[in-house]
Amino acid sequence: MHKIVKSLLAASVAVSTSVAVAGNSDINNKDAMAMQEYFKNKLPGVEMSSLIHGAYALDESRFDQFMNIEEFPPYEDFVAKGEEFYNTPFKNGKSFADCFGDDTSAVKAKYPHWDSKKESVVTLEEDINKCLTDNGEKALGWKKGMMAYVSGYLATEARGQTINVVVPDDPKAIAAYEDGKKHFYQKRGQLNLSCADCHVYYGSSYVRSEVLSPATGQASHFPVYRQKWANGSPNEDGLGTLHRRYGGCNKQVRAKPFKAQSEEYKNLEFFHTSMSNGLEYNGPAYRK
Repeated sequence: MHKIVKSLLAASVAVSTSVAVAGNSDINNKDAMAMQEYFKNKLPGVEMSSLIHGAYALDESRFDQFMNIEEFPPYEDFVAKGEEFYNTPFKNGKSFADCFGDDTSAVKAKYPHWDSKKESVVTLEEDINKCLTDNGEKALGWKKGMMAYVSGYLATEARGQTINVVVPDDPKAIAAYEDGKKHFYQKRGQLNLSCADCHVYYGSSYVRSEVLSPATGQASHFPVYRQKWANGSPNEDGLGTLHRRYGGCNKQVRAKPFKAQSEEYKNLEFFHTSMSNGLEYNGPAYRK
């Protein structure tokens, strides 16, 4: 399987290089198509659209248990708090709607995106804090708490919309995307593992009693409620952002994590999310 995915992605990279020179912005869709084709071969009989449910899509009994949990999801109250916070006017009389518009279902689908003026990738959480500070309000923490609640509310509103991350015809945007791609495939830490080792080459394989989720579909369901994060503690609600998960993954391979909303993680999100282009948003969701 390593040979299959490497050949597909190598072909994708070759095409992407010529595409970039030709001035076409479809570089990421070539990679996404290659990755999804790989998983179609690796997981015959599994609909790509179902991978928004992660590893639960690969096992009928686990999926049934997951759906039972989702009937009364443990993140529901936190999403409600996020909705209340989002709709509460700022002290200056303005609100999040002045930053993001009135259609809350369309907000999350705009992220992550390349900002040509800032010359950087912009994430939803970044713009949530920008909206707050631009209006004289205090910024939120990046990884959990109210940031995850607000992000979770906007994720709920976006359910059913299609992921469509675009890499524009801009050398700096392409460089940011390629940097995120490099991070995804680069081995790191004492365990010498990459994101791709766990979630491409061994995606759908068992690690002890757990199944590693395929990379395709992963970004669709964030923020997530992880039982591990809650851990039965009244001080931990378990809802966290994608960058919180990136940091946790780095720690698991015994590598020093980057800061949430660092350039490294924003570029990784740019690449990682685009690998689910064509699938539906399905966040927030429950995970172990």
